[in-house]
Amino acid sequence: QVQLVESGGGLVQPGGSLRLSCAASGRTFSTYAMGWFRQAPGKERAFVAAIAKSGTNTYYADSVKGRFTISKDNAKNTVYLQMNSLKPDDTAVYHCAARSTISDSYVFSRTSNYEYWGQGTQVTVSS
Repeated sequence: QVQLVESGGGLVQPGGSLRLSCAASGRTFSTYAMGWFRQAPGKERAFVAAIAKSGTNTYYADSVKGRFTISKDNAKNTVYLQMNSLKPDDTAVYHCAARSTISDSYVFSRTSNYEYWGQGTQVTVSS
């Protein structure tokens, strides 16, 4: 089992940047593919970005492509989400998620794909 703790959220002006971190417990982080999802008030949880367990493959929602970057540091048991050119529509609670997999390259984009979830960190984009 793995526990996930997100950090790095906050209030930022439109056009600004934030970097979210998700620290995982346990010694098997390298066997997990990871994802970031977000949930705005009154909306369903939505896919943002995913990364394969090896870190070699990534996949993004169209709404964040070119602005957000997901990365994975297996030595630090941490996955990151660098968010640039933030917009008010990016306001949401951001959750990281993990699932074990035997594939080095596969990425997962559905909430049902993931076994473990963090509690989330609030990101607010407002002037």
